[in-house]
Amino acid sequence: MLNGLRIVEYATYVAAPGAGGVMADWGADVIKVEPPGGDPIRLFFSSLGVQEEANPVFDMDNRGKRGIILDTAQQAGRDALLRLIDQADVFLTNVRPGGLKRAGLDHETVLKRRPSLIYATLTGYGLEGPDADRPGMDQAAFWARSGLAAMFRPKGGDPVQLRTAFGDHVASLAIVSAVMAALYERTHTGKGRLVDASLLRVAHYVASSDLAIQHTRGRIASNRARKDVPNPLINSFKTGDGRWLSLLARQGEKDWPKLARALGLEALIHEPRFANNRVRRENGAELVAILDEKFAAKTMADIATALDAEELVWAPMLSATEAINDPQAIAAGCVVQTPTHDGGVMNAPGGPVRFPGADDGPKGPSPRPGEHTRIVLAEFGYSDAEIDALYASGAAA
Repeated sequence: MLNGLRIVEYATYVAAPGAGGVMADWGADVIKVEPPGGDPIRLFFSSLGVQEEANPVFDMDNRGKRGIILDTAQQAGRDALLRLIDQADVFLTNVRPGGLKRAGLDHETVLKRRPSLIYATLTGYGLEGPDADRPGMDQAAFWARSGLAAMFRPKGGDPVQLRTAFGDHVASLAIVSAVMAALYERTHTGKGRLVDASLLRVAHYVASSDLAIQHTRGRIASNRARKDVPNPLINSFKTGDGRWLSLLARQGEKDWPKLARALGLEALIHEPRFANNRVRRENGAELVAILDEKFAAKTMADIATALDAEELVWAPMLSATEAINDPQAIAAGCVVQTPTHDGGVMNAPGGPVRFPGADDGPKGPSPRPGEHTRIVLAEFGYSDAEIDALYASGAAA
């Protein structure tokens, strides 16, 4: 779908490369520009003290891209990058604003040079304000600074660690949507624009239901233990065969009679302690104890049949192993085959959406360090002698 769209990605780690990876899946020509030594995320496992040749974390966000190495600390390297940008539709970066300014790669300079460019930048905290140049990865800017970590922290408990690149990948989706909007605008105006995405702003949007309440009411509910939640029917329960499930009661009062019937608790439907949302909240601990006993008396299979018969909203809590083998996840396109360098394929998570009938999956493996440097530079007009000179100086590799 994006065949013919050329993106120059001057970014490391996950959030911005993740956006480039989605667009590469959709057919864009994404040229990944790495520094000498490569993107630091290539060292993901070794930084954890694990020696692992394969790196699925890097492969996930960089599949189907062409990779080159330029040393932008050298003028020749910066000139080469600008030469690529001159022929690109989108420039995607997560280099901090100060570093871009010092290199002459800031958005004012680049957009003046190429007015039709979509210049997409991802930072921790945005392009303005006292912390605009502060380093910020998702654990810091997305999770901690936004209030999300505090919201997820159990009342009276320790903070919860964010899973690997979770906030980064949410930001990736935001960048893709913004780039698509800017490209659509350009079809009418012929002009490019700056796209300013930040982990902090993305997190505020992700938490917007809670933060909207905070803005208007001045407080939000804390993340509480199972027996102390505001609505005991929105909860997790353990079945008799040791499986957990998540139950979600919809708005209003319709789901309480359905759940009571599913669990054989019809006598409690009009019980004064549980007859409506207010009294169920007041007597939540008592109701959760009753529900726990009923869930524990049945297997997951029996519970599933009973809940489905009442058309309740619920889902089993799957492990990672179960999730990647879930037949419904496979049917929904959550697992795709990614080409490998040896001509084979490996399973990996799919992109965020499916376009039925379109080739919307991985187009190739992730690039080896500098794998396409020579061919890309030649494609952008460099002669063999000029390329040799860049290699000799270390400006390219």
